[in-house]
Amino acid sequence: MTYVIVDDVALLDILILSNLRAGPVHGYELKQRVQRPTMTKLSNNSLYPILRRFEEGGAVTSIREAQEGRPARTVYAITEQGRALLTELISTLPAGLAANEEEFLARVNFFAEIEPAARRGIIEARNLALYARIEQVRTLLAETANSPAAAWRALAMTHLATTLEAERRWVTSLDTSIESGTPPTDSEGPDDSR
Repeated sequence: MTYVIVDDVALLDILILSNLRAGPVHGYELKQRVQRPTMTKLSNNSLYPILRRFEEGGAVTSIREAQEGRPARTVYAITEQGRALLTELISTLPAGLAANEEEFLARVNFFAEIEPAARRGIIEARNLALYARIEQVRTLLAETANSPAAAWRALAMTHLATTLEAERRWVTSLDTSIESGTPPTDSEGPDDSR
């Protein structure tokens, strides 16, 4: 299946396919599974078109399941093609998505399932996106340096630059963990100022 990213976001596709790996499920339960741990809002207007697209592409199958005294419901299941698609999605981070923190963290969540080379590619894409954002913030900060009227803006930009630099250190620590073959520890989070 050739995969095309829709609306520059693969996050929902990853979340839906990964939740379908746990077993067949009807749409409402799938929606709950996606929303519960991620706090990602998922409307029916997003969920069902994605499921339909997956079904048309062979990544998902559906069957109508009868319920006593209630309307039949549709139960969805992932296929081998869907599993392969999920592996493809979690193994890459396109440049257009690398600046999106949720897209990056969704892939980090699955690092144990992908090859070290794929992990490094994802980390490199995120590092490049962070570098570009840091440079953009520094440019804005330089523009406000001598303007008393922009003191609050400078304060916000300084905070943003500090936050981005901390994340960049954390992302670099992930790469170091991959190279050493040692899993990162809980203390190696974005707020770690090593």
